[in-house]
Amino acid sequence: MPKIELEITVHASVERVFDLARCIDLHAETMNKYREKAVAGITKGLINSGESVTWEAVHFGFKQRLTSRITEFDRPRHFRDVMVSGAFKSFTHDHFFTQTGEETLMRDVFVYSSPFGFLGRAADAVFLENYMQKILRERNELIKSVAESNSWQKYLA
Repeated sequence: MPKIELEITVHASVERVFDLARCIDLHAETMNKYREKAVAGITKGLINSGESVTWEAVHFGFKQRLTSRITEFDRPRHFRDVMVSGAFKSFTHDHFFTQTGEETLMRDVFVYSSPFGFLGRAADAVFLENYMQKILRERNELIKSVAESNSWQKYLA
């Protein structure tokens, strides 16, 4: 199973970064180029422990749906979302946040399993792991940009 680990330092409070990372509206904006939108469950605002969201998006030219649920939640240090249904065989996405002075270290650990056995593993090696890493990096860069500017207030009233 591929495991993607990313870290980024954000010049903002751990609470702000944590809340932006679980903001449905900001997530939809970060995934706009994939036409991703929340279509069921929590579709606006901040997702919390035990809640789920269903996303609809276009990846590789195909419209897809994916539902994930928040299974662990320790504000402002950690939350985990786990796929309930979707294109992957499974995935777990852990979000970790550590305050270091005036900065926050945001760390993602994304572990997934592709369907289709050998063909899925081949897709991982050829393109899927790099594609997922790119998406997560883009998302983290936008969270950083929003958190470090005044635009965070648009998402966290």
